[in-house]
Amino acid sequence: MKTKITFYLLFLVFCLKTNAQCAMCRAVLESEEGQTAAQGINDGIVYLMAIPYILVAGISYLIYRKFYKVDDKLKK
Repeated sequence: MKTKITFYLLFLVFCLKTNAQCAMCRAVLESEEGQTAAQGINDGIVYLMAIPYILVAGISYLIYRKFYKVDDKLKK
């Protein structure tokens, strides 16, 4: 089970390069010479998209720990 979770986490971290631009941003940025602004816009969009997933994963983990916490008194 741990290997599956590790695999999925590594897959998310090292996923393929994606272009995450809206149509208007893409049209404006394609006309640029150096394409540095386009790369910056792509990185910013991916960064903003990742934050909610990280927050949901963290909250889910905390809820999981709260409900499946083994009481120390029951262990003995």
